[in-house]
Amino acid sequence: MSNSKTIRNAFAAGEGIFRLAPNWVPRSFCIPGRRIKLHPDDYYALGGERGGIDERWLASTTPADNGPLTAEHEGLSKIVCENNELVLLQDAVSELKDELLGSRIWNQYGCWPVYSKFFDNLGPLPHHIHHRDDHAALVNQRGKPECYYFPPQLNNHEGRFPYTFFGIEPGTSKEQVKQCLKDFVKGDNKITNLSRAYRLEPGTGWDVPPGMLHAPGSLCTYEPQVASDVYAMYQSLVDNQIVPEALLWKDCPPDKKGDFDYLMEVIDWELNVDPHLMENRFMRPRPVKPEAEMLEAGYLEQWICYKSTAVSASELTILPGRTAIIKDSAAYGMIMMQGHGKMGVWDVETPALIRYGQLTMDEFFISEEAARKGVSITNASAHDPLVMLKHFGPANPALTI
Repeated sequence: MSNSKTIRNAFAAGEGIFRLAPNWVPRSFCIPGRRIKLHPDDYYALGGERGGIDERWLASTTPADNGPLTAEHEGLSKIVCENNELVLLQDAVSELKDELLGSRIWNQYGCWPVYSKFFDNLGPLPHHIHHRDDHAALVNQRGKPECYYFPPQLNNHEGRFPYTFFGIEPGTSKEQVKQCLKDFVKGDNKITNLSRAYRLEPGTGWDVPPGMLHAPGSLCTYEPQVASDVYAMYQSLVDNQIVPEALLWKDCPPDKKGDFDYLMEVIDWELNVDPHLMENRFMRPRPVKPEAEMLEAGYLEQWICYKSTAVSASELTILPGRTAIIKDSAAYGMIMMQGHGKMGVWDVETPALIRYGQLTMDEFFISEEAARKGVSITNASAHDPLVMLKHFGPANPALTI
C-alpha cells in the first residue's frame, strides 16, 4: 500500500485524529533524570557514545540535530497506522496539507511549524541561547521561541539543581559578558555569575523568547517550541562537566566563527537585562473559560503557555466518570499525563513504564477540522482525573490572554 493511501486510511479511521508512536531523542551532553517513563534498562538503548535518552519529542516534524551520529528520522514523530505500520507525521502533513493543519497554518507556513518535548535532565544545562530569526536564517534555520511547563506528574524528584538562570543581571556591561565568552576555553567562564537563578515550581512555567540566555534547571520540563533545533552554549562548565567549545560556535556562520562580537549580537540585550523579567516571563496556569462553567460541563482546562504568539499550550483535565466535548480553534499535538479513557474513536491511557520501541496509546495529533467539530473525551475512572497536555501552533485564535 502506498504511503498516501496508508495515511488517508489512518486519517479516516481515526476520524481526523492520528495516533503517534513515542519519539525518543538522546543528548550526548546530558544525564537522564529518569522521569519520562522509559524503562530503566533503556535510557542508554542507543549506546554510550550517543549519550542518554533524556528527551521525548511530541508531534514533531523537526529532525534532531545531534551531530554526525544522528540517526535517520531522529526527532521525527511517526503515525501508527493499520497493523502498526509506522509513517512519518511529516509525510502526513505533506499529503494532507490544510486537511490536517487547517488553511491558516498551511497557507502561511506550508508545514507544522512547532513541536513539543519532554526534557528530563538530572542536572542543569549550560547557560545557552536560541537564535532569533535573522541569525538563525544565516544557517538555514528558524529562530526558536520556546515555553516551559513543569508537569507535577513527571516531577517526583527535583534533580540536582531545580533552579533556572534567566537573562543577565541588570547593570551588567556588555564587556563583562564578552569577556566570559572569551574565557570559554579557560575552564569555568563564570557567565552565570552575571545572571539570576529562579526556583522552579511544578505546575508553573516560563516564556523563553529567542535571544534570551537561559540555563534550564533539573525539573522535568514540557517544552512547546518553534520547529527548530538552533542553539549555542555560552557557559563552559556546568554541573562539573566541561562543555565542548564547538557548542559555543554551534549554528554560527562559517565566516563568524571566532568572532565574539557576533556572539554578542545574537543576544537580545534589552530582553536579557529586563528588571521585570519574572513579571514578564513567568506563567501560572490561567483558565481558558470561567471555572464554574467548565466544571459544570465535566472538565477543567487551563492555559499553561500563553505569553508567546509563536506557540501555546493548555492542560486539560476531564473529571472522574465524566464525558466532555472539547472544541478548539486549531490543530494540536496531545500527550496523556494521567488516567485513562476514550478520546473520539481512540482508547487513551497513561503508561507507567515504556520500553524503547514499544508503542503506546498516550500521544495523538488532532486535525483542525476534528478540533473545531469537537472531540468527545471520556474519563473511564471513577476516581482518577484524566489529564492531558495540548500544544498549538502560532497565533492560536482561542488564546485571548
